[in-house]
Amino acid sequence: MQTRKGQSIEDESMEIIEREIGPHPYKGHEWKIVRRVIHSTADFDFAGKNGLVFHKDAVLSGLDALRSGKNIIVDVNGIIGLLNKQNLADFKASVICDISNPDVVKEATRLDKTRAQTAMRIRAKEMNGAVVVIGNAPTALLEVIQMVKEGITKPGLIIGVPVGFVCAAESKDDLQKLEVPFITNNGRKGGTPCASAIVNALFKIIRGD
Repeated sequence: MQTRKGQSIEDESMEIIEREIGPHPYKGHEWKIVRRVIHSTADFDFAGKNGLVFHKDAVLSGLDALRSGKNIIVDVNGIIGLLNKQNLADFKASVICDISNPDVVKEATRLDKTRAQTAMRIRAKEMNGAVVVIGNAPTALLEVIQMVKEGITKPGLIIGVPVGFVCAAESKDDLQKLEVPFITNNGRKGGTPCASAIVNALFKIIRGD
């Protein structure tokens, strides 16, 4: 629950963003999501050349999935720490992260894959209709894309904003070629704060904030 003082700081931050943003292509719910990412990262570039990219059904599909308590499958535990716990409780959302699962570590070693890849692969069934949130590992996003292409899973929404120098931008380019609803961005920027901010923004939209 936000305190009155905390809410006043957040409100002032949003006013500053609105004042300083300048022209941008986003409207409605998409702008609420982009603004939340800027608030979490202090980076206006998420509305610029590395701005968020939305599949035409992304927001509606994401809202439907979260409203109905679908799984939220994340690539790293850091995302869980930044998600609003009241929202998770109220909407009975099950958050799944297998990056530290000992069985995943063993299997990844055996297959010579990353833990992030393997953690996604073992959750194919739970991923159907779910919100998949990737903010750290490009290999996790590439694995999910491959799984969708194989027809073994169909998430309700893929939030793919991994950060980094190796395959981060390329994985986002590949994501934009899928028909499955997605929210991503262009370039190397991204990360856990960006990914969790998108989920929190979707919950805020549901609550009508």
